[in-house]
Amino acid sequence: MNGDRRTTGTGTGISSGFRREGRAGGGVRKAVAAAVVISAALAVTACRPTESPSKPAQSAPAGSAPASPASSSTSSPTAAATPGTSSPTTPATPTASAPGAPTAPSPSASTAPEASASAPAAVAACAAKSLKVSAWQAAERPVGTGTGAAIVEFVNVSGKACVLKGHPSVAGAGNGSPEHNSPLAVTTTGTASSVTVAPGGRAWTKLTFVQVHGEADGYCKSGAVPSVYPTVVVGLPGSGSHQVALDDGQFAECDNTVTVTAVSSVKP
Repeated sequence: MNGDRRTTGTGTGISSGFRREGRAGGGVRKAVAAAVVISAALAVTACRPTESPSKPAQSAPAGSAPASPASSSTSSPTAAATPGTSSPTTPATPTASAPGAPTAPSPSASTAPEASASAPAAVAACAAKSLKVSAWQAAERPVGTGTGAAIVEFVNVSGKACVLKGHPSVAGAGNGSPEHNSPLAVTTTGTASSVTVAPGGRAWTKLTFVQVHGEADGYCKSGAVPSVYPTVVVGLPGSGSHQVALDDGQFAECDNTVTVTAVSSVKP
């Protein structure tokens, strides 16, 4: 029985020994595992400096910022494409205006009408029907018993301004048709210029005859017979002929000659 107990005790010791060894082995394994972990940690620590050089590689992503310029450059061509598109549109517009250009000159409203607006329209010459003509003996005339000199007045009876110009022609006539007349030789004096006569305005000319002398029928110093006309026909360039009588008396003259002044806006 005792032997059995020893055996049993021995067995127990062996198993407990195994247990101890097992425990010891477990401790060794733990120690080994810890060493492995430490080694791994050291390895990782040793590898970290290696990663720091890799950081330049990370700077490469930072360098990817140039990549964004690249994308921006890509967008910039797109933007450039947009101006490019607009620029063709601009030529297209001139092209449309080019066909229209002939149309613009043709109206030339900006040139011709403006020029006509800035420059007043030319005033036309007075028509014969636009004038009312009268005559009277001049205050200043040659000494004698004849008419000596007469003032002829032209009044614009139209509703618009017109122009008189030049030296008049003169012919002696009766009371009948002005076509039956005797032209007088005209001597001109003064410079002719255009006279614009407003509606209701007046212009004048002076006729100076060779004076008749003596009483009754009178006489001419030249020895010619004096001429007497109830009316005279006064013609103006571009303004017709006008038959006019003196407001008092007749036209008596010698030698069938007359000196005339140019039409003037100043009363002689």
